[in-house]
Amino acid sequence: MRVGVPKEIKVQEYRVGLTPGAVREYVAAGHQVTVETGAGSGIGASDEVYQRAGATVAASARDIFAASDMIVKVKEPQKSEWVQLRESQILFTYLHLAPDPEQAKGLLASGCTAIAYETVTDAAGHLPLLAPMSEVAGRLAIEAAGAALKRSAGGRGLLLGGVPGVQPARLVVLGGGVVGTQAARMAAGLGAEVTVIDRSIPRLRQLDDVFLGRVRTRFSTIEAVEDEVFAADVVIGAVLVPGASAPKLVTRAMLKSMKPGAVLVDVAIDQGGCFETSHPTTHTDPTYEVDGVVHYCVANMPGAVPVTSSQALNNATLPFGLMLASKGFAAVLENPHLRNGLNVHRGRITNKAVAESLGLEFAPVESGLAA
Repeated sequence: MRVGVPKEIKVQEYRVGLTPGAVREYVAAGHQVTVETGAGSGIGASDEVYQRAGATVAASARDIFAASDMIVKVKEPQKSEWVQLRESQILFTYLHLAPDPEQAKGLLASGCTAIAYETVTDAAGHLPLLAPMSEVAGRLAIEAAGAALKRSAGGRGLLLGGVPGVQPARLVVLGGGVVGTQAARMAAGLGAEVTVIDRSIPRLRQLDDVFLGRVRTRFSTIEAVEDEVFAADVVIGAVLVPGASAPKLVTRAMLKSMKPGAVLVDVAIDQGGCFETSHPTTHTDPTYEVDGVVHYCVANMPGAVPVTSSQALNNATLPFGLMLASKGFAAVLENPHLRNGLNVHRGRITNKAVAESLGLEFAPVESGLAA
C-alpha cells in the first residue's frame, strides 16, 4: 500500500504521524511510504533521516494526498486537508468528531474511510491508541496547573506541594481513567493533597490500592463534585465518554463559589471540554480567566513534548497501521477493535456515540454499508 505522512498544520503541533523507526517497519512489510518535506522537523528528524529509513520525500501535502492510499496523521484534518481526501482513501488519525460538526461534514463529503485513534479498542475494552497521549496529557496537566497557580499567571500564588509547615495545594481530579491516574500520580508525587472522583467503585478501589491511601477517592455525585471543586485550588478535568462529547461537570454558576485564582485544567477539551466555560486555547496563549478562575484548555497538550509523544503514539498505532496497510478496509471488517475505530465510511457516520453527539444517522458497518 502507498502510505502518506503529511506535515501537521494545526497550530503548534510538532508531532508526526510516523517516526523514522515506524517508517522502517512499513517499508520492511513491503509498503511504500511518502513523507512531506519537514514533517519530522518537530522531533528533530530530517528528510535525510526519513530517506535512510526507506521513505520518499514529497514537496507538498497536496502530493501526499493525491498519491496515497492511506494517510497517517496525528491531529484531526484541517479544512485544507479534508477537501483533499477522496473515496476509498483511508485516514488514520485522531478525529474527535463529537464537538466538531464542520470536520464531520467535510469527512462525510469526501467519501473517505476515517478511523479514529481515540475509539480503537483492545480485548479488554480499553482505548490503546488514546492511552499513550492520555498518559502524557495527564502528567503535563500538573505542570500546567503548577504554572497557572503562580500569582504572575493570575493564580492563587501557591506551590503545589507546599513546604514544611505550610499546607500544600488542594487538587481534585474529575475522572479516574488514564489521564486522571497520571495526573494524580504526578500531583501526589509533588506533595499536593489529591482527591480523585469517579463513578466506578471498582476503579476507585484500584486507585486506593495503587496509591496506598496517599490519594483520597470519592464516588461521583453532584454533592461530591461541588464539595471538592469549591474547596480546590486546582481542578483537573479528565472525564472521557469514548467518541461522545464530554459531560459538563463544572458549570458557570459554580465558578462563583470557587476560590479566587483557582485553576481549571480541561484535558477533555478535545471532546468539547468538561467545564461549561471551556474553549480551546494554544500553547502560546494557554490560559484565560472567567469569574476569577484561571482556565487552561490547550487542545493538543502532548504536542508540547513531540519527541516523547510521537514515539509513544507510534508504539501504540504501529500494529494497527500495518494491519490496515496490508489488508485495507478488509482489516476493519475482520478486526472488531479497528471496527470500533471506524467513525466515517463512504459518507456515513459509523460510530454510534459520534452519531448521537452530532445528531446524525448512525450506520454500522454490519448493515452492509461496507460491502
